[in-house]
Amino acid sequence: MADATTPAAPAKSTGPRHLTGIVTRDKNLKTRVEVTRSVRHPKYGKYVKQRTICYVHDENNESHLGDTVEIAESRPLSRTKRWTLVRIVTKSPSRTLSKLEGAVAGSDAAAPTPAADAK
Repeated sequence: MADATTPAAPAKSTGPRHLTGIVTRDKNLKTRVEVTRSVRHPKYGKYVKQRTICYVHDENNESHLGDTVEIAESRPLSRTKRWTLVRIVTKSPSRTLSKLEGAVAGSDAAAPTPAADAK
């Protein structure tokens, strides 16, 4: 039996999970958010980046490509949507890449090269 001086175990928090990620697609009411995490490799011990793609319900179309957002787990809203937008943590610095699908703002890999346009 536990004594009166022994502290009780902390209670587990209940409620929806909250994650932070980057918007990679913002079409209609279904926004795609990429959540990255580092996981230690079981054999080699190196930390490896892994990503999870979450489809988020953005009712007011507030988030745009490249924004960092906070999302919360919710009941199933469609076949793939299980998350809702809580808030926009930071806006992306540039909207110039917003017309490119799947490109995160600030990355140079998706930017068109001037040599390709000269033809």
